[in-house]
Amino acid sequence: MADPSAPGVYLDAASTEPPHPAARSALLEALDAGWADPARLYGTARGARVLLDRARARVAEVLGARADEVSFTSSGTQAVHLAVLGGLRARRRVGRHLVVSAVEHSSVLHAAEAHERDGGEVTVVGVDRAGRVDPGEFAAALRPDTALACLQSANHEVGTVQPVAEAAEACRAARVPLLVDAAQSLGRADVPGGWSFLAGSAHKWGGPAGVGVLAVRKGTRWRSPLPDDERERRRVPGFENVPAIAAAAAALEAFRADMAADAARLSSLVDRIRAEVPRTVPDVEVVGDPVRRLPHLVTFSCLYVEGEALLTELDRLGFAVSSGSSCTADTLRPSHVLEAMGVITHGNVRVSLPRGVRSADVDRFLTVLPGAVGRLRREGLDGFGTGPDHVDTGRRSRP
Repeated sequence: MADPSAPGVYLDAASTEPPHPAARSALLEALDAGWADPARLYGTARGARVLLDRARARVAEVLGARADEVSFTSSGTQAVHLAVLGGLRARRRVGRHLVVSAVEHSSVLHAAEAHERDGGEVTVVGVDRAGRVDPGEFAAALRPDTALACLQSANHEVGTVQPVAEAAEACRAARVPLLVDAAQSLGRADVPGGWSFLAGSAHKWGGPAGVGVLAVRKGTRWRSPLPDDERERRRVPGFENVPAIAAAAAALEAFRADMAADAARLSSLVDRIRAEVPRTVPDVEVVGDPVRRLPHLVTFSCLYVEGEALLTELDRLGFAVSSGSSCTADTLRPSHVLEAMGVITHGNVRVSLPRGVRSADVDRFLTVLPGAVGRLRREGLDGFGTGPDHVDTGRRSRP
């Protein structure tokens, strides 16, 4: 058993990366220099505008975009909603057909549901057991009346990298704009090209929560689904949080440099987890593409144990990890990503390594995990009858 006096180990960077020191420094500086209204003309306001424009240019450089293509939102979710609903609204004359993958983030799928309620049509493209879209199937889903297509850069639950370049080429040939939700990969991997819209979220790269990024390529048609507002090139309503935006830009630059130096080490630690968990814990399925994946994320599912109970036990032992969908952890619904992949949804654990994580902490996690799973399985057998004879070992979650 782990030493209860040992410090806690945070292994949930896919939910939110710990604040980057560069963000803290930039935030404190900007609180003094960037509090005024950047839309005004007096000196303090012009200073805030300089900070805002500088942050926009820094983010655009990382995205491979022009500064005037980048707007700041209140979250990654808002960026996705604006991109999806605004992209669809701008192309209503073309048609009302939307294409999404089955493993998109819930923000994309919820926007798709809203589009359907409004009379639109949605085609959901499935994935293989690794969670990857087939480029041919994605291309085949495009139609003359397709107004928008959506494909994430990499999956937020299992880490599988999607074939964005191939999908973008198909969209270009079909003259369909493509939204890439890059929230999970920005700063960790190169931004794939060919997108028309791109969305990101600052807290995923160690920036402050409450800052999202929406990029709209020049020449891409877009109409705001919200009432008109003069802020952020009429794309995003409301007063800009200049200090937080400045901190987000500083964190993105610094985080990208960190990952360029540390991604290989993180990837080797993930490889260790992928190899050791099935070796030391019986009846475990490690999911996601083992090669075409993000460097920091690994997911596995344990039969005969409840995911929530396992997370609680690991937290007691000093490890913060997540389970199932990052946005539905407080519900009893199984992960839509794992269901779409056709893999075990029961007893799911997602481990995502933050920058600077110590190898010794990963070793300690691998040491305590078998005992934690074993204890919960024995308790389930003794108390609830959830042993091997009572669990459906197919590719569905138990109700």
